[in-house]
Amino acid sequence: MTKTIAHVKHFADLTFNPRFEYGEQAQAAVICNAEDGTELGAGIGRLKNACFPWTIKYDEVLVVLEGQLRIHANGEVLQADKHDSIFLPAGTALEYEAEDALILYAIHPANWSEQG
Repeated sequence: MTKTIAHVKHFADLTFNPRFEYGEQAQAAVICNAEDGTELGAGIGRLKNACFPWTIKYDEVLVVLEGQLRIHANGEVLQADKHDSIFLPAGTALEYEAEDALILYAIHPANWSEQG
């Protein structure tokens, strides 16, 4: 697949879609992914009254744009406030928790669900 050209995605034009089975708690808008011919996946996520488990199948960086995010992992609570970031290595079992947060996420590889 050929990479797309450099481009801007304006926040006002992003479409937020339910994320997995936690749609009422988590929605995401894609900035880039494998469809753009890149191994990098990135987007904006909205978490509202969120508390749900997940096991990371990719390396992930989360940056809090608004609100506060808590990640429960490895017996610890990782708390990130506005402008703070969290790194999560592939294989991390965790629980996301947020009352009302807007986050930027970046994952590698973007096509993690297609890999065995």
